Order: sequence, then structure tokens, then C-alpha cells
Amino acid sequence: MAVPVIQISNLRTQFDDFVVHQDLNLEIRAGEIVSLVGGSGSGKTTLLRQMLGLEKPARGTVRIFGEDINDCDTARRQQLRNRWGMLFQHGALFSALTAFDNVAQPMRELRALPEDLIRDAALLKLNMVGITPNDALKMPADLSGGMIKRVALARALALEPELLFLDEPTAGLDPDRSESFVSLISGLHRQMRLTVVMVTHDLDTLFALSTQIAVLADKRVIAMGPPEEVIALPHPFIHHFFLGERGQRALEVLREKE
Repeated sequence: MAVPVIQISNLRTQFDDFVVHQDLNLEIRAGEIVSLVGGSGSGKTTLLRQMLGLEKPARGTVRIFGEDINDCDTARRQQLRNRWGMLFQHGALFSALTAFDNVAQPMRELRALPEDLIRDAALLKLNMVGITPNDALKMPADLSGGMIKRVALARALALEPELLFLDEPTAGLDPDRSESFVSLISGLHRQMRLTVVMVTHDLDTLFALSTQIAVLADKRVIAMGPPEEVIALPHPFIHHFFLGERGQRALEVLREKE
């Protein structure tokens, strides 16, 4: 069996006396779109940051592509980071750079590619997410919220990653733009054969994209599986989150589209 893209074992996260995760285990296989869900304080964002190597757990291991992210030297950790992309909730574009230069920046940081190749690759990535060469010359302040998300996604894909992290990808978008962005992510997932890890509160996005849902509660992953299996489990958080009024509406919309 292939090594999981992400393997988290016996993770403990603690801030002073407050324990966020206790003996948390999680495996993510290649090609999956895994959504992390949980209530406030369940540590979704913290877990995402630990996968990115931005925070170190008190105990346990976080393996990415089979390697312990916290047991690598700086050079090796950077090599691993070049194999994933990250879409931040609000885009996190460099305000002093054009859309084009934001996407080109990760390639330029490699210091290994000629500028004409960087130009072609950046324009290709922008085209993949629906940004025209004309809009590529605009500054972030001149872009709509939806366009900022698309440019940020192009930047996340700049180095042809195998793994893509998404933090609230449709937050701040109106329903039409949200649906369009979900379709874009779905298409890129197939086209680039990506493994995707997503944190989202939006149930429409969650049901439309997820192949697996990992539920964080009681300081651990209490359930992981396809959406229809997870929502059937008898747990108070699952019942409240998925089977309330919002969840029922999202499920109805999904079933109407099937």
C-alpha cells in the first residue's frame, strides 16, 4: 500500500495548561479531498499549521510524503514545502506586487528558472484560474474579492504541487462566485491530480468538494470517512453541525444536483 501523503500519529498539542489535541491520529491518501471540520477551539487551524510545519506539537509525529516535518533540516523542509501549495483565507497577496508578480514570486525564489519560462508559466497558471493577461497586470487593491482568491490559487499552484491546502476557500464570496470557485477547485483537482486538505465552515463547499471528512471533537479525530457515512454517526457535534437547518439545506442542494 502506498505511503499516505499525510500521516499524523499520537499528536498532542498544548498551550500552557490548555490541551487542544490529545492522541490525535489522521491519515490522508493521495487524490483525496479531505475537509477538516470542528467546533470553535477544536484546533482545525492549529492542525493545519502543524501540517505546514509552522507549529510544532508537544508530542507525536507529523509526516508529509513519508517524512517527519519536524525532524528535517532547513534545506530538506524547504524541498518538502515546494511540493505543496497553500491558499490562505484572505488570499495574502503581496500588496506591492501585481497579480502576475505574485504568481511568479515562488518560481523566482527557486533561482533556477529563466525569466521567460517564469513569465510563460505564471501566465499559464493565471489562465487556468480564469485571470486574463490584462488583469494579471493589476495590483491586488484593484481586484475583486473573487479575483484575489483566483490569483492566490494560481500562486499556490505555481510550483506544480502534489498537495494543496485550502483555508476557508469560499469565505467572503457571494453564492454565485462561491459556486464558481468550487467548480474551479474541483476541475483543478482532477486535472493536476492533487491531494487537497481543506478547512471550511461552509457546508455547501464541504459537500460539493469533499471525498472525506475528518471531524475534530473531544481533542481528537472522532470520525473520518465519506460525507454520507460521517453524517450518519451518532455524536452531538456531528448532529448539530451537519443535521441542523443549514446542513439539511446544503444536503438538499447537493442531492438536487446529483
